[in-house]
Amino acid sequence: MTMIRVTVGNNVKRENVTVNNQTTLRTVLEQQGMDVTRGNLTLDGATLPAGSLDRTFESFGITEKCFLMQIVKADNA
Repeated sequence: MTMIRVTVGNNVKRENVTVNNQTTLRTVLEQQGMDVTRGNLTLDGATLPAGSLDRTFESFGITEKCFLMQIVKADNA
């Protein structure tokens, strides 16, 4: 099992968490209290396709560190 550092956040807040590579993206987002329906999700700058939240970091080829970010949809934007 490999540990990776994930910078997870949105337009306002970012946190660094350490997880194992078998953790799903959804698990990390839920642990940080992020509502996955409120914006577009990216992993290292690439938009995540539908259905990818239950994939592990290992399945994306992440081995050391990454950015899991949510660009929040804003009203009137």
